[in-house]
Amino acid sequence: MSFQIHSLPAEDFADLFTLSDTDLANMNACRQVVQSSPGTPCRVSMADAKVGETVILLNYEHQTANSPYKATHAIFVREGVSQAHLAVGEVPEVLRSRIISLRLFDRNHMMIDAVVVQGEDLADAINIAFESERVAYAHLHNAKPGCFAASVTRAE
Repeated sequence: MSFQIHSLPAEDFADLFTLSDTDLANMNACRQVVQSSPGTPCRVSMADAKVGETVILLNYEHQTANSPYKATHAIFVREGVSQAHLAVGEVPEVLRSRIISLRLFDRNHMMIDAVVVQGEDLADAINIAFESERVAYAHLHNAKPGCFAASVTRAE
């Protein structure tokens, strides 16, 4: 079974970097300069931001479906980066280096299972999960802070 991890589109966040700190605060977001790395995982580039880079920390609706699991959480996006286009079956270092909560959803957007795995075991866990026809897609979260990391679908 093949899978595809999806990053977020850069254009969805580009305008945030033109806003004032006050405007960002009014949106429950803030501009930060990265002080240490790793630790600031960008959801667009699927890589940790480097020391000195500017990021926006914002609340992002990652589960948009009309279900009890509709959800938002904080994410980081880096300034001036392109959207990562990961190969089928590719797990980027930003995920391999963390403990990941793999959350499995059915076609009705109901969570039907979840497992916490070491990032280096993520590909195997996704492949095993997608063996079940009940699983329509998955969401990845960093297990410690709980923030959304990426969505996963079966590869076409």
